[in-house]
Formats: sequence, structure tokens, C-alpha cells
Amino acid sequence: MPEIATSHIASFDGIELAVHRAGSGRPVVLLHGLFSNAHVNWIKFGHAEKLAEAGFEAIMPDLRAHGESAAPRDPAAYPPGVLISDLAALVETLGLEDYDLVGFSLGARTCAQAVARAGLAPRRLVLAGMGLDGLTGWSKRGQFFLDMIADFDRLKRDDPAWMAAQFMKTTGIDREAARLLLESVRNQSEQDLAAITMPTLVLCGDEDNDNGPPGELAEALLHGTLRLVPGTHMSSVTKPDLGSALVEFLAL
Repeated sequence: MPEIATSHIASFDGIELAVHRAGSGRPVVLLHGLFSNAHVNWIKFGHAEKLAEAGFEAIMPDLRAHGESAAPRDPAAYPPGVLISDLAALVETLGLEDYDLVGFSLGARTCAQAVARAGLAPRRLVLAGMGLDGLTGWSKRGQFFLDMIADFDRLKRDDPAWMAAQFMKTTGIDREAARLLLESVRNQSEQDLAAITMPTLVLCGDEDNDNGPPGELAEALLHGTLRLVPGTHMSSVTKPDLGSALVEFLAL
């Protein structure tokens, strides 16, 4: 396991974001998924270690309202597209110019929108755990999680949202902050995808259809490539194949 250095930066509005870094070399920014954090998504199962060994510096922020980053309960802290603004602030604060960008699930959605709407221009882009529906049809997906938070204390084991609630408990996410963050996320139009012109890997578990068929997203991108690894939306993160696929694509 490489040494993990953790620091905090101030985002565009002064909110503190935790940033975990491992390795040295070409920078690659990795954004984790909803209700997760950098440790669970990238460090715990060895993906950051593989990137560090391959000559990359893994830069892994905890998203607002997640991990060691601030989780304010003030609605003013969650304007529309706040995660896009956080990512742009991170890139600017760290002075990144020649870098790669990776996101999983909510992180992938944030990366895609940051390229399309905030003008970020990574050399290579990875959209993991994502399909076309997860970008253009977020409203339905987001409502599922909002309903889960509203019914949190009444969920039964056979409820489709029960596993998400248990994961949320495990990672210690503040429900009110999560609700406000979810309400800040917007759909992405298919026209936005035309702005994604860099080589892009759509990386998904072979049993992961949570955000729609990943192949449709790869086909919608100018330079999109599909790569399947073992697992579901949740379990694919735990497999070494995901880290290996990242290294193979980013090393090109």
C-alpha cells in the first residue's frame, strides 16, 4: 500500500474538501461514487496502489458531503452543479494542466458534466459504473435515492433501496447533507456529450446495468471505448480487474 497524503483545499465557496494523494508522476484525478468516499472506492481495494506502481499520482478527493470533506446542512452550500464547481476548483487549485480524469457512478456523471459544461480538458477520461441513462435520465435515478433517504428508518430488507441505505450507514453519510447534494444534480443532455472529444473509456461491471447499458454510452461518445470487468455496480469496485483496466487505458 503506498503512502497516502491527505490535505484539505477550499473550494470555490470556501467549503473544505479533503484530498488524498498517492504516488508520483502523471496526475490522475479520481472521483468516487454516491455515499462512498475515496478510501472505499480507490484505496481499500488496491486501485490507487496499482496506479502509483504504474507511475501515476492518484489524486482522490472526497466529494462534498462525503468522507472527510465538509457536509454542511445549509441549502446555500448546494447550488445546481455544485460538484462540477468543486471539481473545477480542485483542478485550478492544484494547478493541473496535463492530467487524466476518472469517475465512478456519481463521480463519472460529475466528470462528464465538468468536461461538457465547465470546459475541463483531461488527456483521457474514464466513466466507470455509468451508462447513457445515468447521464441523460438522472432525475429518475436521483429520485430513487431521495425516496430512500425519506423512508430511511422504515425500509425493510426486501426493499430495493435497502442495500443503498445499509451502505450509507456504513460510510456514515449525513442524510440531510446527502439530500441537499442530490437535489443539486441535473440531467445531462445528449448534445452535451459532443463536447467530450478526448479518448474515453466506459468501464463497467459485466452485471452492472444500474445506470443503463454502458455500451450505449460508449457508442454515443466521439472516441468512446467499452470495457467490461467482473461484478455488479457495487462489487465491481472490489475487484482487482477495475484497477488493472484503469492502468491499461491511462498508460496509452
